[in-house]
Amino acid sequence: SQPKRHRAQQRLLAEQEGVRQQAQAALAESEESLTITLHSIGDAVIATDIAGQVSRMNPTAERLTGWTLADALGRPLSEVFRIVNAVTREVVPNPVQRVMEHGQTVGLANHTVLLARDGQEYQIADSAAPIRNAAGAIVGVVLVFSDVTENYQLQESLHLTRISVDAASDAIFWITPDARIVDANAAACRSLGFSREELLQLSVPDVDVCFNAELWPKHFAELRVGRSLTFESEHRSQDGRCFPVEIVANYVKFGNQERDCAFVRDITARKASADKFEHLAFYDSLTDLPNRRLLLDRLQQALASSARHHHCGALMLLDMDDFKTLNDTLGHDVGDRFLVEVARRLQACVRVGDTAARQGGDEFVVILEDLKDDTLAAIQAESVAVKIQHAMRKPYLLDLSLAGDEHSTRRYHCSASIGITLFRDNSVSVDELMKRADTAMYQAKATGGDTLRFFDPEMQSVVIARAALDTDLREAVQEGQFLLYYQPQVDAAGRITGSEALVRWQHPRRGMVSPADFIPLAEATGLILPIGLWVLEAACTQLAAWAALPAMAHLTVAVNVSARQFRHPDFVDQVLAALDSTGADPSKLKLELTESLLLDNVQDIIEKMTALKTKGIGFSLDDFGTGYSSLAYLKRLPLDQLKIDQSFVRDALTDPNDAIIARTIVALAHSMGLAVIAEGVETLAQQEFLAASGCHAYQGYLFGRPMPAAQFEAHLKLG
Repeated sequence: SQPKRHRAQQRLLAEQEGVRQQAQAALAESEESLTITLHSIGDAVIATDIAGQVSRMNPTAERLTGWTLADALGRPLSEVFRIVNAVTREVVPNPVQRVMEHGQTVGLANHTVLLARDGQEYQIADSAAPIRNAAGAIVGVVLVFSDVTENYQLQESLHLTRISVDAASDAIFWITPDARIVDANAAACRSLGFSREELLQLSVPDVDVCFNAELWPKHFAELRVGRSLTFESEHRSQDGRCFPVEIVANYVKFGNQERDCAFVRDITARKASADKFEHLAFYDSLTDLPNRRLLLDRLQQALASSARHHHCGALMLLDMDDFKTLNDTLGHDVGDRFLVEVARRLQACVRVGDTAARQGGDEFVVILEDLKDDTLAAIQAESVAVKIQHAMRKPYLLDLSLAGDEHSTRRYHCSASIGITLFRDNSVSVDELMKRADTAMYQAKATGGDTLRFFDPEMQSVVIARAALDTDLREAVQEGQFLLYYQPQVDAAGRITGSEALVRWQHPRRGMVSPADFIPLAEATGLILPIGLWVLEAACTQLAAWAALPAMAHLTVAVNVSARQFRHPDFVDQVLAALDSTGADPSKLKLELTESLLLDNVQDIIEKMTALKTKGIGFSLDDFGTGYSSLAYLKRLPLDQLKIDQSFVRDALTDPNDAIIARTIVALAHSMGLAVIAEGVETLAQQEFLAASGCHAYQGYLFGRPMPAAQFEAHLKLG
């Protein structure tokens, strides 16, 4: 029996060992399976025992924490798994404690950051769960987490993008192929008057957004092939506002979703700026009339219309008479305001559909269209031109505060010279028409201004001749082709007391050119300034030469000074410099001024005359009686002499009025203590009349024609 019990115990032990080995094998197999599972999953896994010490880690957890399983084994989880709040950087409580307390799975708080052993930081998510035994008791905690740093950054980026998009001033829409709005930024909501929630329930036709709902599918199809669209449209918001917009649309694909992203920009300011620049390009900035560029374009259109409809038209060129004097005396500010008023009056004189333009300076142009046949067209054009002239003659009230004279205004009278040329069809070019109108206008000015002239082909030859003369005159100034002639001035006994210096032009091909031909041109072109300065210097040189001759030392020389020359800021200095450089005696120099000089800025004239008078220079008022002298001004001027114009002398014996004027001038000069001299004396009878009237100084052919200095000296000896 003893052996039998022994064999039974051995069998039992063998069976138990088999069960144990099977259990160990199953456990090993389970352990291996768990290890394989932990190594294969992408999430990080850390397991702890009931005391919260690390018992297991997978490779992902090792990588993220920076701890190997060998190093971490048996360490507290809080040492291996260190977590803080991403924003506050406060330590986040260990999840093991919370699992133990609640006995259930807990999730990590948002914005949790894992601090790895090497200092690396990871944004993590997921949870911790209890590990239970077969009896259901908690024997540990398993922590499963994943690296969501990239997703977090993406979310942050999307958040910042949304902030940026909402901060954008342009309206931004995301639109589906069927024209539904699936998203929009704050600017889009503001511009349409909807909230984002309301807007996302609508489609493009619902909000009448700037793109045409019918055309949008076509635009969307074009975007499918990679095209980016940019076009302009008009935006109509819910509150009735309407303004221009620019739309830039691009195709965007999110996974399987297709969208069009449309940027809508309010271009009201840009349009206004473009309109402003276009206005500046085609309209005169001072008068707001069409400028020369637009004028020429409209004239070209008028010619085409004339040819198409077989109607006549007219081109007028208008120039304000003596505007330069106004500009020079009262300044450009006053002149500009004057031109603005001229433009206003001009516009009031033409029909709607006709063009009034400013070509530049004080020149204006009018285009009249749809006139009748040639004869009636001329009558119609003349009627408009006369209307314009009447408007221009009305007094202008100038604001002199612009010229520094505070609280002062002046009534100013001005007239216009108008040149007119007709056109029918486009057989004549724009340039040729402008030349013809210009030719007619200068013809009007040549007659004294305040008149109108129609273009005549004969005028063209005059203009060509004038242009050639202008070229030659400029060469004459450069090459010194001028001569100075001297005409004797005598006293009652016929003794030569002096002379008037008269400029002559000895042209190499034209011969001697009359002053009547070139002096007006010199005045108009400004060449009178260098010519006048040369005359002054040459006359002073001659005075100095005669002063060295006893028989001629008593002679005076009178020099004509144009109004333009006298108004030059440096005129006083130029006269004194000429006297100083030549050594001429100032008391022997007499400057002859014309009455036209006295029209404006008399105070400046008096100051210049006084400055020269203190140096001994004398002054004579030339052509007295032909201008507009005011006796009030006359008595203020430091004059020495009045000169009776030859027109009164010539007809004094046959015209009682001229005789009375001549006697009155003599009497006026005597009453003011001034000397008086008569020019243009050609007969003895004229001299005797003047002598009887009290005039005892003369100049004219009776005593000698203008002659070169050498001939004048010989004439003096013979006398």
